[in-house]
Amino acid sequence: MKYLLATAAAVATLTGLAAAAPASAQSEVTGSIGWSRTDTGDTNLDAVTGRVRWTSGYFGVEGEVSGGVGSDDVTVGGTTFKAKLRDQAAIYGVGKVPMGANADLFARVGYGTSKFSGSAFGGTVTGSEESWNYGVGGEYYFDGKNGVRADYTRENFKNSVGDADVWSLSYTRRF
Repeated sequence: MKYLLATAAAVATLTGLAAAAPASAQSEVTGSIGWSRTDTGDTNLDAVTGRVRWTSGYFGVEGEVSGGVGSDDVTVGGTTFKAKLRDQAAIYGVGKVPMGANADLFARVGYGTSKFSGSAFGGTVTGSEESWNYGVGGEYYFDGKNGVRADYTRENFKNSVGDADVWSLSYTRRF
């Protein structure tokens, strides 16, 4: 709970900074849908990821949800399990730097939760992990509205169960 409160305070601070951006700064809403791969070191888990981001000037807030697709085999103690990312959700504070009219670079930091499952011998075990996340990426817009987004995010799980590297490639649209 204390991590959720800290994240809410960080998002409120970033929102306040965005609201204090110069009057010439234009608010923007973007949405994206694409593919993400989570590498935990033992497994590679794929997902379909959707995001919505609001920015004003150089700062903003982004929400993200993912649904797992497929599974990967992992061997623990001589037993092979099918591992799967069930779903994932996160919220981020975002800093954005325009690199021209059609390109942006961004950095983000936030808090998320991931639900996993593993199955072997006809049984299934599920669990979830909370994580502090941070990452960088870029967007390029072909026509000012439609474009592509590529990003990297590091997930640091709270309960010392390890970390994950998440690579994403998405279609993105400015509204």
